[in-house]
Amino acid sequence: MKRDSKPPHNHKTRLENLRSRQQQSTDLGKINAKVAPMPKPAVATTKIQVTAKPLRPPVPTPKKPSPAWYILLKFTFRIVVVILGFSLIVGTAIATWTNSQSRQPIKITTPQTPTPPALLSSQLQTQATALKTKILAAAIKEPSFDLFFLMADLDNKNSVNIKSEQVVSSASLIKLPLLVAFLQEVDAGTIQLNEMLEISEDLKAGQAGDLQKLPLGTKISALETLTKMIVISDNTATNMILKRLGGKEKVNPRFKSWGITATVINNPLPDLEGTNTTSARDLVNLLGGVEAGRWLKPRSRDRLLDIMRRTETNTLLPQGIEPNARIAHKTGNINKVVGDVGLVDTTDGKRYIIAAIVRRPKEDERADELIRQISRLTYENLTAKPLNLTSNPINNPGQNP
Repeated sequence: MKRDSKPPHNHKTRLENLRSRQQQSTDLGKINAKVAPMPKPAVATTKIQVTAKPLRPPVPTPKKPSPAWYILLKFTFRIVVVILGFSLIVGTAIATWTNSQSRQPIKITTPQTPTPPALLSSQLQTQATALKTKILAAAIKEPSFDLFFLMADLDNKNSVNIKSEQVVSSASLIKLPLLVAFLQEVDAGTIQLNEMLEISEDLKAGQAGDLQKLPLGTKISALETLTKMIVISDNTATNMILKRLGGKEKVNPRFKSWGITATVINNPLPDLEGTNTTSARDLVNLLGGVEAGRWLKPRSRDRLLDIMRRTETNTLLPQGIEPNARIAHKTGNINKVVGDVGLVDTTDGKRYIIAAIVRRPKEDERADELIRQISRLTYENLTAKPLNLTSNPINNPGQNP
């Protein structure tokens, strides 16, 4: 039996088989090309188209006006910030300067004592020679008298000075500096005019005044006591005022600090021996300081002048001026001394201060007449008005020193 055998695989056969397969593939491709391809199923799609719009500037929203309080607060805050900033700068500069100064050696200086205002007597310029001659002529008629006199014309600073600096017994003239000292304490607030002062045994004094007649323990207001000391020259009232001021140990240094060096209290009133002293110059300087506003505040100055214008003993200086002229004055009278000091306002508007003290034989009343003549001569000289001494009757002459 004949075996089937595979054809031999030689190179030529393999080449032919390869060509056959390629031909088949080509034919198949042609067939496929002739057949139309199946359309692919449509897929529903949504395309979002974004259109770019041109950019426009935003329309500003109108702002509501701020309330007034907010504007004020905002302005204040800014001012405070500026001030704080400025203060910080200035403070830093000062601190820097202070530190630099602190490194420098310290200079020790002696404090200067302030110079007190000049007293009236040092401001007087020229002497009224004609008036002085007339006064000396009147005084020389009584050789047993010793005159201490000073007149100061406040308008032109003319003066007449006759031994005004010499120390003399003051009698009740010492009450004027006590009045000034008391009102100074009122101005300082250490004494009240409505406070009550008590009459005690050690303060009672005779010779002048009516408080001596009141029972011990009676209380009088400071203002009434002060007024009686001047208006009726009450010695008990004077001792009450002196005690309230702290006694002579307190008032004498005060007088000295004023430049009133001749005025000294050595004993309570009535001091008939004349141990308390003053001078015509001291009294004019004191009253001149009051008039110029040096010693007292205006209210106390007005009160002082009002009290002094009510002085009841008008037998001395007031008798040498016109009835319508005004005088604020205080008298003094003991056995060996009589005097009066006053601030005079003439009827034609002139103003002067006059102090006349006469040392005399015991209770010689001619000294009173001399003071009246001197007052008249002074008034006539300053006003150019001749006066008749008897044309001014004595008003409430009284019997007070």
